[in-house]
Amino acid sequence: MLLRLPLMLVARYLHNGRLRLLFVALIVILIGGIALTYNWQNDLQQCFMDIEEPTQSTVADADPLAPIRLEDVLQAEPKPTPGRSIFFHETSCHQAEHKKYKLLQLTARQACAIESAALHNPNFQVFVLFAGPTYRATPHGRNSSSPQPLVDAILSYSNVHLRNLNLWRYAAGTPIEEWLKDGKLFRSSYLFSHISDFLRYLTLFRYGGLYLDMDVVVLQNMEDVPPNYTGAESNTHLAAGVMSLAATGFGHEIAESCLRDFQHNFEGRDWGNNGPGVITRVAQQICGTKDIALMQEDSKRCLGFKVYGRGAFYAVPWKQWRDFFEPDKLEETMARTKDSYVVHVWNKHSNQLAIKVGSTSAYAKYAELNCPRAYHAAGEYF
Repeated sequence: MLLRLPLMLVARYLHNGRLRLLFVALIVILIGGIALTYNWQNDLQQCFMDIEEPTQSTVADADPLAPIRLEDVLQAEPKPTPGRSIFFHETSCHQAEHKKYKLLQLTARQACAIESAALHNPNFQVFVLFAGPTYRATPHGRNSSSPQPLVDAILSYSNVHLRNLNLWRYAAGTPIEEWLKDGKLFRSSYLFSHISDFLRYLTLFRYGGLYLDMDVVVLQNMEDVPPNYTGAESNTHLAAGVMSLAATGFGHEIAESCLRDFQHNFEGRDWGNNGPGVITRVAQQICGTKDIALMQEDSKRCLGFKVYGRGAFYAVPWKQWRDFFEPDKLEETMARTKDSYVVHVWNKHSNQLAIKVGSTSAYAKYAELNCPRAYHAAGEYF
């Protein structure tokens, strides 16, 4: 009876010519919207997939100006040393105008994060992993200068390696392999952020080591900091921008728990649920409490998993991100971060605010001291 009533109403309205046209138009719009959404998601998914291509040497012979494809992290040497590597991920999709190649692109601030990690941790290998087949632009002639001075700046460090990865091959043999095949990840409202979340936990499961966000500056050596740690961002949540896990034992168990939490609690409409939400929930299980202060104060409670206070990695909270950019906040900000391992500059909020090279902001001072080559290569603005 409940079903018959709306059907009767629809039938009655369809007798009216105008309403019939309106009804048809709405159906067309609905179907068109579904098709557009499907095509958009499919296009994005294609950005991360490999396609059959000739070998790099063949491409170079045919077109000496063709970009050079980055090697796959699972195949190229050197491979990440388990527990002794630092990882960054780049998950955006930059394609050339002809859309044949996904080109490697780094901002000056991303290059600074990478350089600062390499500079302060010379005995660690630093891997920058690009999701999907990624190409590096080549000079337009034998005597031409490099078209990517920022890339040259970070590659001047012998411990920096640029690699690409295929999401599906990278997940093969892990607890999240089957979940990825379902396609739920690609229906996310925050696709690039959630692929980044996905990869940070997957990388720590594969290799252990230290994961860093691309919007940090490393201020000191972290090679001898015992593994299995993260940092508190607030009184209620841990953050996922700096995380270290051992490649074996307890650290590997934590990484596996993070992967399982990621897939069981994945929510594509919630930006933070799949990144900081994962490590927060896993830490609550390990430590037997939701009290972040208690996690920090009682080291035995967390069974060897270390939760650092905000001063270690997030001394300047996101609501005060402008302090990194304002010259009159220089002394206060530098004093606030003097004991920090890392500063996090909150790119989500700050990426549109330019810094003139040579200015007296805290961020400029961090860059001058901790990523001098990238800072110099940035040009007029950093």
